[in-house]
Amino acid sequence: MPEFKFFHPIEVRYGDLDPQGHLNNAKYLTYFETGRIKYIVHLGLFDHGQSFLSIGMIMADAHVTFKSAVEYGMNVQVGVRVSRLGNKSMDSHYTIVDADTGEELASGSSVLVAYDYRSGRTIPIPEAWRGKIIQFEGLQV
Repeated sequence: MPEFKFFHPIEVRYGDLDPQGHLNNAKYLTYFETGRIKYIVHLGLFDHGQSFLSIGMIMADAHVTFKSAVEYGMNVQVGVRVSRLGNKSMDSHYTIVDADTGEELASGSSVLVAYDYRSGRTIPIPEAWRGKIIQFEGLQV
């Protein structure tokens, strides 16, 4: 599996925890989402003043593999990468790591579909997105 080229720090907040003091299961997807949005901003696919309706992605499938507990105060970061670009969909992969030790705490994947929110229909991945992702990830097409 290729290495992650993009990482974003995540603050583990007290409110993110379950009663046992571990990161709530649902928050892993939230952390992946935060990383994904930062990734598309980093690649220039989304501008801060732009409407979220303009992002043009919906999630079709998501998976999380839990490896080790995430607890309050840990220094974690989420890695994001795109491994496949289809006509209308792309495969994204995620890792949550302890930034101090490098230990992988969780991994995941999702299938994202390019979407026109105004018409309510799937669309081909925009060529500008495709080019920037291919260049950043070094994907073979």
